Amino acid sequence: MIDLRSDTVTKPSKEMLEFMTQAEVGDDVFGEDPTVIKLQKICAELTGKDDALFVPTGCMANQLAIKAHTNPGDEVIVEFNSHIMNYETAAPAIISRVQLLPITGVNGIMDVSVIKKHIRPNEYYFPKTKLISLENTHNRAGGIIQPIENIKAITDLAKENNIKTHLDGARIFNASVETGISVKEYASYFDSISFCFSKGLGAPIGSILCGDSEFIKIAHKWRKILGGGMRQVGVIAAAALYALKNNVQRLKEDHKKAKLFAEKISNIKEINIDLNTVQTNIVIFSTTKYGKQEFIQKLKERGVLISSGSYDYLRAVFHLDVHMCEVEEAAQIVNELF
Repeated sequence: MIDLRSDTVTKPSKEMLEFMTQAEVGDDVFGEDPTVIKLQKICAELTGKDDALFVPTGCMANQLAIKAHTNPGDEVIVEFNSHIMNYETAAPAIISRVQLLPITGVNGIMDVSVIKKHIRPNEYYFPKTKLISLENTHNRAGGIIQPIENIKAITDLAKENNIKTHLDGARIFNASVETGISVKEYASYFDSISFCFSKGLGAPIGSILCGDSEFIKIAHKWRKILGGGMRQVGVIAAAALYALKNNVQRLKEDHKKAKLFAEKISNIKEINIDLNTVQTNIVIFSTTKYGKQEFIQKLKERGVLISSGSYDYLRAVFHLDVHMCEVEEAAQIVNELF
């Protein structure tokens, strides 16, 4: 099978597994796992933040950020198609008891003037706008990179209004290697940033949350409350360390795979695809010939797995376990179906 459902399906390489077996471990609940401590220190330095917290998932990282930045009854501005809005099981309402205010962006990019209009006035009957969250790259928009000028404008607006900012940087390294803008620069505009090791970086599990010391102290307490206390977790942190050292620059290869696939299916009359949106490792497209689930099934029968995107869209995601020849083969199979 050529598995293009997500970059989360990658399996750890032989070298990564060997590195994991050599990890020095301790009890992380007691703060004694040296590999976790090393990973958190490296990630804090990488993002230019005071401190970092290793967590099992990107969803937990985002929810801890919301919890640490807000109080019950506050409001959080997010983009309508963001991961926090769509794929985190209404967790902000459950865990933080906050209200999400979704703003529809263009390809996942919110207009700063629209955000400005939605910042709540200081009246007692309004919720307080406490946090603005951006997603970079934007999953549902097809791996779109948030323009740095827009990031600056939005975070400047937030500072002017005493609003905290969080970057859901699950795939921030994809944005960084494609633009040449460092993760540290991206992070510098935000009060907190999270990113995943289990997507394009190829680790089997794990994410990180970075911010100032007081923020991480609050997040750490809530990680425990949510059941995220981990023991000899250095074996997993080691995979993340290996990924940071070996799998960042190679993300550019995944972007080439995505662009090749998109180009090869773009001439099919019954496929709708905007090549301008294929900026990193995700390809979003639709077809007028088949229903979405029908098309997914037909590809599966021919040895290609893809996933459902938002609404009528389909999604193909490229990663280190997909070779360039398999990209060619997958595109050929799509062409044969038409």
